[in-house]
Amino acid sequence: MKHLKYLFIVLAACLAFSNCSTNKKISKNSAEDVSYSNMVDSQKFVFVAESMNPLRGRLRTLTSPYDVTVLKDTLQSYLPYFGRSYNPSIAETTSPLDFTSTNFSYSVSPFKKDAWTITIKPKDKSSIQQYHFTVFNNGSATLNVTSTSSDPISFNGRIKKK
Repeated sequence: MKHLKYLFIVLAACLAFSNCSTNKKISKNSAEDVSYSNMVDSQKFVFVAESMNPLRGRLRTLTSPYDVTVLKDTLQSYLPYFGRSYNPSIAETTSPLDFTSTNFSYSVSPFKKDAWTITIKPKDKSSIQQYHFTVFNNGSATLNVTSTSSDPISFNGRIKKK
């Protein structure tokens, strides 16, 4: 009987703490939703990669800072690549995802509730077909990279203001 009393107290405390933290998250998200929406619409954000998932291999956590900066007139990508390359260049010493583009198309569309998909197609980087972002209302994002000369790769991370 004594054990049931303690178990009930612990369960009640857990429920009370979980209720308090949930309420704070709900009130905080509505203001952030507007901010993320503005970043996506204005084409001013930085995607900070936290992990990568190559087509062949396992998920890898990134320990160095890798990112993609999106501005109205510039796409600057600094990402690592692991995977199979079908047309490797002997002289290339950097990742194929390490480049700057000033000629690209940018399109945004809504995705489910409070999320967006962004498709960027560089026109001056022939080996990259597209960067496909999915941005969620909490700031988390995924990036799927499709290439003409190598296996696709995806990244998980967050977006932040530029």
